[in-house]
Amino acid sequence: MAEPSYLGELEHMVLLAVLRRADEAYGKGVRDELRGRVGRSVSRSAAYITLERLVEKGYLVSRMGEPTGLRGGKAKRFYAVTPEGLEALKVAGRAFQDLWAGHEALLEES
Repeated sequence: MAEPSYLGELEHMVLLAVLRRADEAYGKGVRDELRGRVGRSVSRSAAYITLERLVEKGYLVSRMGEPTGLRGGKAKRFYAVTPEGLEALKVAGRAFQDLWAGHEALLEES
């Protein structure tokens, strides 16, 4: 059995942000989601590099939206999580839960 490919921290957060944004998951929206939900500012280039890396891994797919006047006639690229991306999130979630199990008391002590 092949060893699972684990997500990096930013990849994990970006996948979850895309999942949360659903049909409105595009670069700026994902960045806004990360800033609003977890207080993490991600540069435009880091966001797009991560989004494209996740597409290359097969964890996201992208499609072009319709051009809009608000963007000077440019279209947005929208992203969606694939079944492989969902599985990667499940694997990562289980790994964190397994590692965290038994450590809850540490939080109560501090």
